Amino acid sequence: MKELLKLMDFRPDIRVVDATLRDGGLVNDFYFSDEFVKALYETNIKAGVDYMEFGYKASTELFDEDKFGKWKFCRDEDIRKVVGDNGTDLKISVMADVGRCDYSKDIIDRKDSPIDLIRVATYINTIPAAADMIEDAAKKGYETTCNIMAISNAQERDVETALEILGKTPVNTFYIVDSYGALYPEQIARIVDLFMNVAAKYGKKVGIHAHNNQQLAFANTIEAVGDGADWLDATYSNMGRGAGNCAMELLLGFLKNPKYKVYPAFKFIEANMVKMKEEAKWGYDLQYLMTGLFNQHPRAAIQFTKEQRKDYTEFYKELVMHD
Repeated sequence: MKELLKLMDFRPDIRVVDATLRDGGLVNDFYFSDEFVKALYETNIKAGVDYMEFGYKASTELFDEDKFGKWKFCRDEDIRKVVGDNGTDLKISVMADVGRCDYSKDIIDRKDSPIDLIRVATYINTIPAAADMIEDAAKKGYETTCNIMAISNAQERDVETALEILGKTPVNTFYIVDSYGALYPEQIARIVDLFMNVAAKYGKKVGIHAHNNQQLAFANTIEAVGDGADWLDATYSNMGRGAGNCAMELLLGFLKNPKYKVYPAFKFIEANMVKMKEEAKWGYDLQYLMTGLFNQHPRAAIQFTKEQRKDYTEFYKELVMHD
């Protein structure tokens, strides 16, 4: 049984990352108003959030700029319009997907950019490419994380090998990503233990990014905290792809550091997220539960939602046949 102290005590190493624009952008193709983004930035500052992820550094060769809002591409000048010189304690981050980012030219030197942190997203089979991206970002002066996606589909030996490769890079934090919302707290505990062992060997931190398919994103995040993970992803009103993420308002209410304040989150949600949820659909529903149970990518459930289907039993049969 884990020590209650790890859950209840003040943890100065905790870092909260707001992924609302990035994961939430997968819901509305990154079409956020400038007013929304500015309000989110100001809320994160008031709430004591440590990092705000603006979106992706996606390749304009691979993605049509006419089909996405600007936070799919996160140009430095667009970020500056929101944060100026960002003379605050809040740090700015973006995500760079392996194979979907022209990082050598689109990610400029840190000294010329408002961005502090590059989060490299990868699957197990593209770890060597992720290592190259991490090396590039570190040389340019950025903090880095490596977010290993679809961890519920990975073999333990493969994960260990991947972490050993990453351990030899300048990456600051290894991230567990439950992309399919398929994991339970007991499984999270074992995975965090594996990550922590390799992280300790190389002087790295461990983070968690949870999805809410089985309404366990917050529970799994708490589990990870209790097992030693320090970097915690969350989104306001749990906005994110499919079933969404760990809710920021839950996380801020849980953490014991007095720097984190939940009231600004409530104000932001009341002013912005209630209306947003009328325009864009996300959050727990039966179709997302089903893909979580089957440890499948939620794309079929997302399509089910877009088509406004309600034949849940038929969808279940489709997944059974697919599985």
